[in-house]
Amino acid sequence: MHTDDLSPLRPRLPSPLEPVEDERFARRGLTLLLKRDDLIHPDLPGNKWRKLAPNLRAAAGRPVLTFGGAYSNHLRATAAAGRLLGFPTIGVVRGDELAGRPLNPSLARCAADGMRLEFVDRATYRAKHEPAVLAALLGRAPEGTYVVPEGGSNALAAEGCAALGRELEGRADVAAVACGTGGTLAGLAAGFGGRTLGVPVLKGGFLGGEVRGLQEAAFGGPRGDWWLDERFHCGGYGRTTPELDAFAQDFEARHGLAIERLYVAKMLLALVSLAEADSFAPGSVVAAVITGSRDQSVSSR
Repeated sequence: MHTDDLSPLRPRLPSPLEPVEDERFARRGLTLLLKRDDLIHPDLPGNKWRKLAPNLRAAAGRPVLTFGGAYSNHLRATAAAGRLLGFPTIGVVRGDELAGRPLNPSLARCAADGMRLEFVDRATYRAKHEPAVLAALLGRAPEGTYVVPEGGSNALAAEGCAALGRELEGRADVAAVACGTGGTLAGLAAGFGGRTLGVPVLKGGFLGGEVRGLQEAAFGGPRGDWWLDERFHCGGYGRTTPELDAFAQDFEARHGLAIERLYVAKMLLALVSLAEADSFAPGSVVAAVITGSRDQSVSSR
């Protein structure tokens, strides 16, 4: 199978847009919709499909090298794509201390899908964009290897995620998405005519610059009306709190949807908090992008 044609994988596009009855929104004159990107593909759900698909077409069957932490959903999706489409994958994993330990379930799945895991120390990982570091990594990879950045976020990924915004155009006034590396937000905002909220799941306050850089690379400059609310990271990437877990359990009980904790729950918590603070104009339709479900995650970190 050639990766310039991904149609044999049968992605579910456009993804479903489902209204949900939630009195926390309804009593303020708001409508909540769930954009079920988690249903696009069982192995490449949500923004993983939207960001990887254009990169896989560009790779055109060559080996793919990419980056991630020990619980990276991006690594898992890339490994699954390699298995399904028949190309080699190399995952550069943050943390050389992991090399001598049993693989966690996430990395074990990557390995089972044929991904070659290369563990690097954290200093090297931080320097992964430097030419000398990247050259050393590629020197150990097959000739012609195509590099996809951490989280899959580059100009191609942002262009791919613009389709998400176009699918919501005319259907919602506000769209919200959880953010790790910023590629989904950059594209969503570019394709959507309403306001777009990004909810960072990492601490640090750096994401705004990343999103602006991705939009510059993909579209030649700023696109869309977007903003970040950095209050809901719950301690940072890979972290949750008892309060977040209680919120997610309540949302699951209300709506019968398994809520992924590290991204989706934080975004939904932000939306409910903003609705209760009357931050949205009455009558607004708010679309929450569900980028993955708890059933698709092997990590409870």
